[in-house]
Amino acid sequence: MTTAHGRSHPGAAPAPERWRPPISAALALGFGGLVATAVAAVLLISLDIARRNTEELLQRATARLHELGVATGMVDQVWAPGAFELPLVAKALAETGDYDAVITLGAVIRGGTPHFEYVAGECAAGVQRVGLDTGVPVVFGVLTVDTVEQAEERFDKGAESAETAVEMAQLLRSIR
Repeated sequence: MTTAHGRSHPGAAPAPERWRPPISAALALGFGGLVATAVAAVLLISLDIARRNTEELLQRATARLHELGVATGMVDQVWAPGAFELPLVAKALAETGDYDAVITLGAVIRGGTPHFEYVAGECAAGVQRVGLDTGVPVVFGVLTVDTVEQAEERFDKGAESAETAVEMAQLLRSIR
C-alpha cells in the first residue's frame, strides 16, 4: 500500500491526500521473541505479551502525536522483527527523506542470560547512530526492564517519545 508520503510499506494503511502538517513521523516497531515484551522485545514464551505491550506503547505514542497536531495520515507504522533490527529499519526510514522524525518503540526484558545486555545496548547505540548519521531525529522509545510488570508501568514512554520527536523536529527545523 502507498503511504501519505508516496512510499509503499507492507501493511501500511492508505492515506487520503491532505494538507501536510508541520511534522511527519515514522514509528519503527520491533517485535520479536526472546525475553518478553513489546516492540523490541524478546523471548519465545511471551510473543502475545510482547505484541500487547508494543501495541500499548504505539497507541500512546500515536494518541500524543495527534494531540500535538500531527495528522493521522502523516504517521506511518513499520514493524521490525526485534529490537536488534530496529536501528536498520529506522535508518531506512530516515534515509527516505519523507520523515521529520522516527520513533522507535519496544521493550527488551531481562532474562536469565547476558543476551539482554547485548540486545539493549546495541539497539540503543544503533538508534543513536542513525540520528547522528542521517540528521533526522530518531527517538529511543524502547523500554529496557527486568519484568513485564515494569514494562507495563512505563507505557507512558510511548507518549514521551512522541513529544520528544515533535520537539526535536521543530528544534532542528528552526536551526536549519
